[in-house]
Amino acid sequence: MSPGVAPGAPTVDTALPAPPPTDLSAIAAAVESRGAAGFVAVGDRFDDDLRYLSRFGGPDRAYAITVTPEHAVLTAPTLFAEQAAREFLGGDDDLVREVRTDHQSEPAGVRAALALDELTDGADAADRTVLTPASIPHDAALYLRGAGYEPESTTAVADARERKSEAELACLRRVQTVTSRGMARAEAVLAAAEPDGDTLRWEGEPLTTERVRRAVDAEMARHGVRSAGNTVIGAGQTAADLHYTGVDDIASGETVLLDISPRGPHGYYGDLTRTFVVESEGGWERRAYVAVQDAHEMALDRVEAGVTAGTVHEEAAAELAAHGFRVDSSEVGFVHGVGHGVGVSLHESPSLTSDDPLEAGHVVTIEPGVYDPETGGVRIEDLVAVTEAGYERLASYPIRFTPQQAP
Repeated sequence: MSPGVAPGAPTVDTALPAPPPTDLSAIAAAVESRGAAGFVAVGDRFDDDLRYLSRFGGPDRAYAITVTPEHAVLTAPTLFAEQAAREFLGGDDDLVREVRTDHQSEPAGVRAALALDELTDGADAADRTVLTPASIPHDAALYLRGAGYEPESTTAVADARERKSEAELACLRRVQTVTSRGMARAEAVLAAAEPDGDTLRWEGEPLTTERVRRAVDAEMARHGVRSAGNTVIGAGQTAADLHYTGVDDIASGETVLLDISPRGPHGYYGDLTRTFVVESEGGWERRAYVAVQDAHEMALDRVEAGVTAGTVHEEAAAELAAHGFRVDSSEVGFVHGVGHGVGVSLHESPSLTSDDPLEAGHVVTIEPGVYDPETGGVRIEDLVAVTEAGYERLASYPIRFTPQQAP
């Protein structure tokens, strides 16, 4: 155990998992089933659909991927040709793959249409439909129409992203393990803090949410995982703010909520929440913690393939209601869904409030919480993979009300 890390943090394997290979078979099948000319996605490295489809990690200007039942073409900027070939050509399907860097002066949508023209080789007018993600840029859709194609939205990408392969699970396990190390650092800082009037002091200075956030982010960086700029830490009233990333003093006896969700080297997110109280007097915060912990356990018990996703939320809500907390309010009590999918986006399908069944390979959060804007907030969250018989925690971290010191 490294200095300054609370007990229970998992060990991080120094070896990175291999990047998941691209698998465009589901996209090619959707094109063939629809009888479309092809599929086109346009975006940059910030577009999660394109990152998933191509595994291409740059640049910040637009590029495109074009797929037909037999071919896949990535139109990359010239200076990124080698990277694109390295990350895209090693696919896990039977498609013929190619990286193209021609027509650099043209917009990405035009380049995609040119690639489609060549791949379809003069298909007749009945075959001019092009499947696209709903998020395709407006200008790219206009360029496709200008080239004689008719864009049609498809859910094929979102559907494929829901079920994680073993290579994707390996990426998620590692980033969640590093996320747990960040949580262990935060817990150790809180445990080492000393009361000073209405505040806590750590290493001679007042302890703030920003100081804890920096400690968390530095610990994750030691293991090669960068914060995505969204490390949520709230104390007291700001712990009731679901996405608080500001600066607040931390005091004895109030809830400190930490929601850590960094992005790993291959684009996959971790997501872990714990709530601690230093020098609790056993009031609202203790009652809320017991309720949330019970709801967390009850929700986990419902997770397995075949279970309707919404029943997991309902189980958590029923348990919180049994403890006397509201579940029908937008501000006080249980005010959000019990979980969501995680992958190359921090929030993706499936939602645990939907009527769809869970499937093996889904990766979801289980995160019940209760909040009172006048007092604080409590949330406990784990990231799990759905299996046929239940679930797998992608990394384990202790659930503790009182923070523990580093050994």
